[in-house]
Amino acid sequence: MIERLYLRELVTFSEAEVEFEKGLVVFTGPSGAGKSVLMSAILASFGHSTPGAAALCEVNLAKPLKLESEAYSLEEEVTIKTVKKEKVRHYIDGQNISKKALGELFAPYVQYLSVRDKGGFESEKLLAMIESSLLAQDKRYKKLSKEYKKRYATYKNQLLKLNKIREDEAKLTELIEFARYEVEKIEKIDPKVREDEELMQVKHQLSRIDKIKEVMQHATAIFDAESSVQEVYRLLDKDASVFTDALNQVRADFEETESLAEELEEMDVEQILDRLSDLTALKNRYGSVEEALRYKEEKKKELTGYENIEQDKSMLENFIRMEAGELNILAQQLSRYRQKEAVEIERKLSDYLAALKLPALAFTFTAKPFDESGSDICDVLLGGSRADTLSGGEFNRVRLALMASTIGKENRGGVLILDEIDANVSGDESIAIAEMIAQLSKVYQIFAISHQPHLSAKADQHLVVNKAAQKSEVRSLDDKERIDEIARIIAGENPTSQALEFAKKLRN
Repeated sequence: MIERLYLRELVTFSEAEVEFEKGLVVFTGPSGAGKSVLMSAILASFGHSTPGAAALCEVNLAKPLKLESEAYSLEEEVTIKTVKKEKVRHYIDGQNISKKALGELFAPYVQYLSVRDKGGFESEKLLAMIESSLLAQDKRYKKLSKEYKKRYATYKNQLLKLNKIREDEAKLTELIEFARYEVEKIEKIDPKVREDEELMQVKHQLSRIDKIKEVMQHATAIFDAESSVQEVYRLLDKDASVFTDALNQVRADFEETESLAEELEEMDVEQILDRLSDLTALKNRYGSVEEALRYKEEKKKELTGYENIEQDKSMLENFIRMEAGELNILAQQLSRYRQKEAVEIERKLSDYLAALKLPALAFTFTAKPFDESGSDICDVLLGGSRADTLSGGEFNRVRLALMASTIGKENRGGVLILDEIDANVSGDESIAIAEMIAQLSKVYQIFAISHQPHLSAKADQHLVVNKAAQKSEVRSLDDKERIDEIARIIAGENPTSQALEFAKKLRN
């Protein structure tokens, strides 16, 4: 519950501080005094869009039992502060928070009903209400709903994958063709590691072989003097082995060179140059022969992956076709539960609606392609009239009836803010609305602006807002002041004795 409101510099309020009680809190006072300004300050503190902002607004409240946040550390006594300087900033327990995050955090705990608001009867909200009622009392439905949502989430995920594959099919064909082209191009050349280095060496040798052969023809004359040199060593009684070994090595080298020359002469020079050109092209594109070979293996893996994608597509199509059939069956089962529960809600609502001077309400169900919520579109008829044709007053009386009929089920309590919800209604309707709101105040802390005596008389706390010299103030009334204020609501600024007596009667 909200325990305290403090604000400074808001429209005609220089400063205001109010401590609130549990149950029904009613604001009354002359038109234009500032009741809606105070209500808008409370709403703005919970992230609702309202005109204007106070220089400072501070709301203290007891933390709702199930209110938790991973983003913010919350005290048992929560403080929400709104500060307006150059721009409006929001804080919760001293931590900066956006208006949107504030609204989302308190959406389940702070509800707002205005006579100008005709929301709340959208299909998803009606289904959520019926679902909440079922989940609270039917274990079979709870299990069925859990299974449906789990399987639908899997189905949706797989459907997204399939759609992605289908969107990429044109690109996939291009990717497959490109990968095959790259692999075939490298495989056609079939490069070997270090082959380019070896061919470059052969090319270098080919460029020198004619010169080597020419020089060797003159150099072989060295062997003509071999025997003479050995004879000199013998006559000198010296060891000729060093000379002999050296000359044998020269002979071996010359023979190897001649053999290489013969091999080179048999080689196809053009073929070698073409091979080098291919290898150089690979190196220029991929960096090295090793990189080209690695790239080829990567493309081969891609081709295998693309083949798997085709298989995945076929498997996904089969899964989705079969799962769609199963989900349709589950959605129909959910619909049967919902329609049965809707009849039960209609029965429970009948007395509340009758008390509010409203005709009976009926839920209508229309089938749609299944989605996360099932296959139902839900609407309501009030005495044969569709929801979008109801007046704002009728809307809010129906919503009050729905709230009252579900107390103890999905309603978790919290704060309910009502803006002139009993405006423009007859006396009997005003009494019925006051009775309904009083019943709801056993679960909710309710803030209501009212110009009717019956709701004011039911209040657990009655606040009056007055304005003098363009300055507004708010204060809580004692018992005598409450009777006087109710009499003013009945008969105007100068109430009659009959109005005072009627006010006393309403309070008793």
